[in-house]
Amino acid sequence: MDSTPNLFTRCPTNPIITPDDLPYPVNTVFNPGAAVVDGQTVLLMRVEDRRGISHLTVARSPDGVGGWVIDPRPGLQSAPQRHPEEVWGIEDPRVTWLPERRQWAIAYTAYSRRGPLVSLAVTPDFRTFQRLGPAMPPDDKDAALFPRRFGGRWVLIHRPIPVRGDAHIWISYSPDLRHWGDHTLLLEAREGAWWDAGKVGLGPPPLETPEGWLIMYHGVHVTASGSLYRLGLALLDLDDPRIVLHRSDEWVFGPAQPYERIGDVVGVVFPCGWVHDQVSDELRVYYGASDTAIGLATAKLREVLDYVRSCPRPQRRRASDRP
Repeated sequence: MDSTPNLFTRCPTNPIITPDDLPYPVNTVFNPGAAVVDGQTVLLMRVEDRRGISHLTVARSPDGVGGWVIDPRPGLQSAPQRHPEEVWGIEDPRVTWLPERRQWAIAYTAYSRRGPLVSLAVTPDFRTFQRLGPAMPPDDKDAALFPRRFGGRWVLIHRPIPVRGDAHIWISYSPDLRHWGDHTLLLEAREGAWWDAGKVGLGPPPLETPEGWLIMYHGVHVTASGSLYRLGLALLDLDDPRIVLHRSDEWVFGPAQPYERIGDVVGVVFPCGWVHDQVSDELRVYYGASDTAIGLATAKLREVLDYVRSCPRPQRRRASDRP
């Protein structure tokens, strides 16, 4: 069994962004996607207004920790007249740089009358946005793109929600970012008393490393007082991301501080974005805390990879393989 070190350190100024920091009245701010653009850290934040409808707003910082400059108005709002799948808001963006297109791709949850679904948009600068439209039907969420093609096809990680049974992480392929197929089970929720039994979902987009694609995912453990959202790690094969090389048995980060345990939804840490500084090797993870504010945790990427490589190899390299 793997023994979890203290990989991640909370920023001493957490939460780094709260509803009071927004330049207009809101209920909550949380679950941001993250990128580095022209030397600045950019957060694409989920903001819930006082109606209960979510939109996306941009914040920028010179160091990714403080000095945040938040746009005076939303960057991407739901537009149900043109995009009826967004009638109840847009949520939880994951941001991926696509060098081939020289654009940032945004995978986000559109909240339709028939349930949440995965939609895609692109932006060159986080000032103008173009929707590509829905990628997956309801119910589906927790999606992110890989930054490059595999065998000529784009790849999306996502989490469909079945009518019966547990919710697992899947992977799908597309030639054009519009038509998706070859849907394959990637990472299963465990059963029983595990911290990630019943439901798992992707956190930030996959991060390419020499060891493989690093992913962070949330697992949901249902307790007598509600659900706990905690985080684990896995490593995928560089050439075939359907192959899981390692997966942590233990969770590596969970709600512990008051701002993570008290809020609109208690007991939640929910990351949608991370950035890696190659000079310092610092990995900065931006997460929603109790669906109310934004927290920051940091680690050294090399230490994270050393830990993940020490974790067990799955009995089946592909979740879809027969045992």
